Amino acid sequence: MEKMDSSSSFTIGNSAQERSWPYVPDCYVIPSSNRPSLTPETASVPVIDFSRLRQDATQRANAIKEIGNACHQVGFFQIVNHGICQSILDGALSVASDFFKLPTEEKVKFMSNDVKKPVRYGTSLKDGDDKFQFWRVFLKHYAPPLSDWIHLWPKNPPHYRENMGKYCKEVMKLALEVMGAINESLGLGPSYLSNQMEDGMQVTAVNCYPPCPNPELALGLPPHSDYTCLSIVLQNLAGLEVMDKRDGKWKLIPDVHGALQVHIGDHLEVLSNGLYKSVVHRAILNSERTRISIASLHSMGMDEKMGTAEELVDDQHPKKYKDSSFRDFLDFLCKNDIAEGKNFIDKLKIKA
Repeated sequence: MEKMDSSSSFTIGNSAQERSWPYVPDCYVIPSSNRPSLTPETASVPVIDFSRLRQDATQRANAIKEIGNACHQVGFFQIVNHGICQSILDGALSVASDFFKLPTEEKVKFMSNDVKKPVRYGTSLKDGDDKFQFWRVFLKHYAPPLSDWIHLWPKNPPHYRENMGKYCKEVMKLALEVMGAINESLGLGPSYLSNQMEDGMQVTAVNCYPPCPNPELALGLPPHSDYTCLSIVLQNLAGLEVMDKRDGKWKLIPDVHGALQVHIGDHLEVLSNGLYKSVVHRAILNSERTRISIASLHSMGMDEKMGTAEELVDDQHPKKYKDSSFRDFLDFLCKNDIAEGKNFIDKLKIKA
């Protein structure tokens, strides 16, 4: 096999991960200081029983407090008893896996490097344009309202639109409830921004991380935080690491069957005036199994600016962040390489 090592060699349909190459090309090999461990520490992650939010006032208050603590200390938590039935979760993962097994010519119908396209298939981050390549393939599409977007989603596999549509609809309802609980923990009340979020953006990122022959040399995704208010992630096996702010170490999120992961995003950090920090995370790889994750990213409308809540600003706590929108993030992504450590949240911080 001819050895190709430049990023430009690995365009969509020809990437090493899509073609199951037996070695890791040089442009996928990340600097040694950033390489993952094959035996990572396991993160101690809060697991919230979401059914307690629907019980009596005492149970709800305790659950809200736990969510607030998790947002402040970790920027991440897992939820169980969230109300989405297991068959819907399994159905979404199944059609996601089946999509990535389709022939290349079927998948590349959706290929694009335009980060503003409402449906796009790609590899790495920006195919062929990145200094480093990442061992993943993905399909991203907009969701609500489904009637506006679902006709643009893949027709194959045959049940993709049905199964993924059911999941997106359920996770949108859950995201609004989670956002309400987080706002309540900030003292803003559960209905704060509820209309804006309900009419806002839901981007579904369906990720596939094929087996990698040398998982200690590469990453599925580089360290980053999500631009969103929050992201809800479903996965079929462990592979997400978070940066533990308490000791600066990368730690693996344990896989809890039926649980969903909740990431605090940049816009929620802005809303809270820094009380809650967006979580820095990355995707690691393994040599034997394909990992599938479905990330549902929730924010306000494309051009609606997220600003810090006035209730959280005073003389002792001045405003720390500029207002920004989802479109502002897309413009940032077009011009910057997050693999080089450039983060959207840093652009938003107001210098003292």
